[in-house]
Amino acid sequence: MARSEEGLCRALLSLRSVAEMRAFLRDLCTPAELEALSDRWCVVPYILKGMPYREIHERTAVSITTIGRVARFLSHGNGGYLAALSRDAAPEPTRAKSTAADVATRPPASAAKSPRARVAVRGVRR
Repeated sequence: MARSEEGLCRALLSLRSVAEMRAFLRDLCTPAELEALSDRWCVVPYILKGMPYREIHERTAVSITTIGRVARFLSHGNGGYLAALSRDAAPEPTRAKSTAADVATRPPASAAKSPRARVAVRGVRR
């Protein structure tokens, strides 16, 4: 392990509360980096339940590529996800992210009969 990576690991281990960790991560990471980390962590319970990637994507709005990457590391990685899970740090399942624009442009439930039609109405490609 590189010396700088070891230093980062020691810094993470030194934090004693969720508030301290949140503050550290917000200082260390850009909002996009923190979102990427959060996205990876939030799909873990769905993958472990064997849920299809498409369904995980629909529930969380996390890309199928990211879901596949997490699944690959759960199976063939370094054991980090499983170590965190074994210490009762399981992520809580989340629903898809909604923005004000999504809500404003979302058609009424009766406007679309299939998931594919709803997606087409909202202007999102599959």
